[in-house]
Amino acid sequence: MRYEKGHKEATRRRIVETAAERFRNEGIAAVGVAGLMSDIGLTQGGFYNHFESKDDLAREALALGLEGMRARLRKAGTQSEGARLGSVVDSYLSTLHRDNVIRGCMLATLAVEAGRSEGPVRAQMSDGITEMVKLVSEFLPESIKPAQRETKAMAVVSCLIGTMILSRTTDDPKMSDRFLQAGRRAAGDLVESSAS
Repeated sequence: MRYEKGHKEATRRRIVETAAERFRNEGIAAVGVAGLMSDIGLTQGGFYNHFESKDDLAREALALGLEGMRARLRKAGTQSEGARLGSVVDSYLSTLHRDNVIRGCMLATLAVEAGRSEGPVRAQMSDGITEMVKLVSEFLPESIKPAQRETKAMAVVSCLIGTMILSRTTDDPKMSDRFLQAGRRAAGDLVESSAS
C-alpha cells in the first residue's frame, strides 16, 4: 500500500505527541510500546519503523513537551520588563497548569522518574532544565547582576517545579491552592532579594 507524501512524518509526530501525553499522565516506565501503538491504531511492529527503542521515543517526546512549555512561558513573558517574570510565574503556577497534567510541564511531571534513569531520558531532561534556567534568567530584572542571574534563575526554577509537584501531590484542594500561592510569593521574593 502506498501512502501520501509526508505520511511517515505525520505518523511519527502522532506517536510522539501521544507518548508525550501518556508519559506525563502515567510515567515513562508505565507506558508500554504495544499499548501506545494500539491507542494510535497501529501495530507494535510499526513502532520500529520510526524509533530504535522506547528510550529513543521518550527522548523525542520529552524534547517536544519541554519545547512546548518553553513556548508557553515565552508567550507569558511578553509583558513589560518589570512584569515579565511575574507573568511567567503566574502562568506556570496556575490552577490551569496544575489541573492539566497531560499538557503540563514535563519537568514537573517526570523529574523524579528521570532522576532514576540513565541515558537519553535523563540527558534530555537535563537539557530541558538547562533551557528552563536560561529562559527564566532572560525574564529576571536587569538590575540583577550578571554573576547572580544563573543562580537566581536556578532558585526560581526550583521553586516553580517543586511547587507544582507538591500542589499536585496533596489530596487537599485548599492546601494545593496554598502551595501555588506560596510558590508565587516565594519566586517573587527570590528575585526581589537580589534586585535591590
